[in-house]
Amino acid sequence: MQHNVLLSFPLLLVPQAAGAQADSRPNVLFILCDDMGYGDLGCYGQPFIATPHIDRMAAEGMRFTQAYAGSPVSAPSRATLMTGQHTGHTHVRGNKEYWQGRPQVQYGVTQEPDRVGQEPYDDRHVILPEIFKANGYATGMFGKWAGGYEGSRSTPDKRGVDEYYGYLCQYMAHRYYPNFLNRFSRSAGDTAVVRVVLEENVRHGDGPTDPDYALRTQYSGDLIHREALRWLDRQRPGQPFYGFFTYTLPHAELYQPDDSILQSYKEKFCHDKSFRGVGRYHATENVHAQFAAMITRLDAYVGEIMDKLKERGVDENTILIFSSDNGPHEEGGADPAFFGRDGKLKGLKRSCHEGGIRVPFIVRWPGHVEAGAVNDHQLAFYDIMPTFCDLVGQENYVEAFSSRGDAPDYFDGISFAPTLLGNDEAQQRHDFLYWEFHETNQMAVRRGDWKLYVSKGLCQLFNLVTDIHEDHDLSAERPDIVAELKEIIWREHTPSPVPMFNSVTLPER
Repeated sequence: MQHNVLLSFPLLLVPQAAGAQADSRPNVLFILCDDMGYGDLGCYGQPFIATPHIDRMAAEGMRFTQAYAGSPVSAPSRATLMTGQHTGHTHVRGNKEYWQGRPQVQYGVTQEPDRVGQEPYDDRHVILPEIFKANGYATGMFGKWAGGYEGSRSTPDKRGVDEYYGYLCQYMAHRYYPNFLNRFSRSAGDTAVVRVVLEENVRHGDGPTDPDYALRTQYSGDLIHREALRWLDRQRPGQPFYGFFTYTLPHAELYQPDDSILQSYKEKFCHDKSFRGVGRYHATENVHAQFAAMITRLDAYVGEIMDKLKERGVDENTILIFSSDNGPHEEGGADPAFFGRDGKLKGLKRSCHEGGIRVPFIVRWPGHVEAGAVNDHQLAFYDIMPTFCDLVGQENYVEAFSSRGDAPDYFDGISFAPTLLGNDEAQQRHDFLYWEFHETNQMAVRRGDWKLYVSKGLCQLFNLVTDIHEDHDLSAERPDIVAELKEIIWREHTPSPVPMFNSVTLPER
């Protein structure tokens, strides 16, 4: 069983030249975007949206066709990436919020709760930045945290991150012109995460239909990206670094600078529809143009990162990864059907069908990862921890990091470093991949070609080789396979200490 506490994964060190020192270990830079569907990029078949830089990254690296997020929604998906655990074992399994009912703080003409954020990661279980920090890496994170509320036991300053700038709270990240962002800078002497008030924004209202919102000028996407580039500029030669750039694009709201990127799509989608503001999502015109421009804007960020790595002379020694935290959304006026955004997959964000969990996944590492390779290895976000440990030389990470408390300390991932380095014969395969999501009461198990989809305890069985869109339920024809996959669910699901995360209906035995 691949979640035993004392499992030891074989170490796969990257070959080094004779006399090479420890500082020749690769840098690692992971770009994780928000709510991008499997079919939203040109290199995955998107015909309407320009993504030349990410397409170039795929042409210069390896593009995976069967990579999976850890969950169909943000916070638990990121938790699987951070912890190496699937959602039957992670502490964070949903978007539990901590801003509701809190006292308000005045920001210019607007107000915000005095505490924001989500359910914290369990501090008894190691997360990725802590492993990199323990291995001597400089660590930076820029974008959305979603792993603990302000003042909790799990904020970037307490979890191995040297420099952080972005949205600590994913609820706040629904607005691209917010009242504040969060910062932690060890180099600047910060002792905890602080709020950075965006003074030009708070002069103007922020209601969903308030026209004054359009006067705000401090766009979070650009602010976060510029801080990420500055952090790359500050990295010292010979000091390996780990960067986690968690950009919020193309998550709703559909609102951004009205610049040449947006204007080009307004001309293309001239008979576009609009969205009437609701809740956290502001009213906006030309929603198709807005969404397409958000992806192209993100693509421009990726291009600038690639240029920065070359400018700094670390391009060939940096593992660069691009992915999305879950499938496409239809919030704030977004229209996934218009762009064919599910990549011919069924389901959107919050669904355990393929469209909610299968994501783009690209790895570029010149000289190590084959350029232009397309790979069908089945991987999930909880495989990232063992893969990084292999590539940076962290031996026996399970034993090294599993004694931080009295809770069961599952590690569910399998390193896919052999696949990256072209050694498919040495690649270990998953016996199964696993998902559960209480908010929509869905579960799923994939084993080989078979996919068991469970909604409110009711099972459907699909063969993904012959039925990628999950249209033909084969459960009546193959009850033996259904029974085997149901047993995996019963074995892998563990009760959560957070009551709301337990409201998922397991199938009957």
